[in-house]
Amino acid sequence: MTQKPNPLSSIKVNGPIPAHLARSVIEETLRAAILDGRIPCGAALRQQDLADLFGVSRMPVREALRQLEAQALLSVTAHKGAVVAPLVQGDAVETYALRILLESEALRLSIPLLEDADIEQANRYIDELEREQDYTEIGRLNRLFHMSLYSKAPNRRLLKLVEDGLIEEERFLRFNLEAMGLGKLSQEDHRALLRAAEERDVEKSVTLLEHHLNRAVEVITRYLASPEAERIKTSK
Repeated sequence: MTQKPNPLSSIKVNGPIPAHLARSVIEETLRAAILDGRIPCGAALRQQDLADLFGVSRMPVREALRQLEAQALLSVTAHKGAVVAPLVQGDAVETYALRILLESEALRLSIPLLEDADIEQANRYIDELEREQDYTEIGRLNRLFHMSLYSKAPNRRLLKLVEDGLIEEERFLRFNLEAMGLGKLSQEDHRALLRAAEERDVEKSVTLLEHHLNRAVEVITRYLASPEAERIKTSK
């Protein structure tokens, strides 16, 4: 019988980790490995295996797993433990409906407080997106662009929920963007959204954001129902 590869074998730990940094190091290391696919969807992460890998007790491991669960990267159950969550699937419509509510409110709160430096940074992200060919980097830059427009919203809890949704999308885009062909369309939307934000036109900005996200869910829903999506999903 062929033994399944250990999903943790791709993770390298350099030397002992200071106790006060253990939770954050474990969280960031696992987060990066999940996002770039080294730890695939459905992989089970056992606390003791992680404690042995990082050379720490199980306490910082548990804390790191809780943080990753809060970011929707893991699903923790009583009998299976921590399992890497699936990419956006059949609930894409519900996922984006919630994102529209959260991101619209974050944008509405943030725009009046945006500074010129925020607008300039958002514009740089768009410029980078137009030049970028690496789909992993495109997903990251897309998240950073949106967060640059939401970042001045004073509700920190709202921003956390918004970023969690963007992280979920980033993870999906890393593995599916090439097949979906969304790149150029997204930049046109982004530039229109940025212009409205620069003009401090809150209602127009929110309308453009809603249009952008609704268009995305239409494309993603259609893609998820396609043979290409099924082929990619079964090959992972």
